[in-house]
Amino acid sequence: MKHFAVALLVLASTRGVEVSGDAREFAPDIISTRYSDVRLTISPGGLSALWFSRNRPGGAGGYDIWMSRHETSGWTDAVPVSFNTAAREFDPAFSSDGRFVYFASDRPGGVGGDDLYRVAVTKHGFGAVEHLGKEVNSPRNEWAPMMFGNHLLFASDGHGGAGRMDLFTATNRKGRFSAVEALPGAINTPADEFDATFLGDGISLIFSRADNLETDPIALYYSDRIDGHYTAGNRLFDEINTPRSDTYAPMLDWSNPHYITFSTRRPADSLRGADLYRVEARVR
Repeated sequence: MKHFAVALLVLASTRGVEVSGDAREFAPDIISTRYSDVRLTISPGGLSALWFSRNRPGGAGGYDIWMSRHETSGWTDAVPVSFNTAAREFDPAFSSDGRFVYFASDRPGGVGGDDLYRVAVTKHGFGAVEHLGKEVNSPRNEWAPMMFGNHLLFASDGHGGAGRMDLFTATNRKGRFSAVEALPGAINTPADEFDATFLGDGISLIFSRADNLETDPIALYYSDRIDGHYTAGNRLFDEINTPRSDTYAPMLDWSNPHYITFSTRRPADSLRGADLYRVEARVR
């Protein structure tokens, strides 16, 4: 297993976050492979892992979600999930209670662009796919859903905001989502803000930012909520953000909320695709 040393990081803010220990490649050659593996989500019990790949063969389409189970001998060989289609399925995320998997897709039947969906986790696999509806989905793109309690965090370029992809929330009330609201404060900018995760406190955020995600470097940032408003965000150190390579898709590890996962290529000039890493990230 590859290890990359990570210096102790304490960001300057009222609450702050400490990122420490080793950023470890997750399940090499099983989950992290020579293909492009992105956005690892681990179930609350730690027995299931989901992520998506842009190019791993054997799925239903070009972008597919994959699953591995943790057994006594370790992580099992990856298999594509049952709800993949010939369209793109990506950005999976277990809900904090483990009852649902949220994801994005451009499958037919949406309202335009990439939409957000969820599927129930059952004893026998997964239930029927549910579209999250027009309260959440716009005619443009919605990405990277994360359900923490009743709060849905996601990115969109179709709900207004400060420009390009921005971060939004909606609240699930008795099975229906409330009107979408941009995160308050300075976190959304004319750049692209996307791929956000709440940390263990359910308030602080680590997220991805790029001036233009199609042409410019992508890095991870931390933002705290102070007096109801999110700060503009501080870039994490290069021990987390890989120099000369994109670092993105952070996700809280529900099996241990003191940890996050993220995607990057290390070393930056590797011929492999993005791999998945896990590191300790504690809110102070």
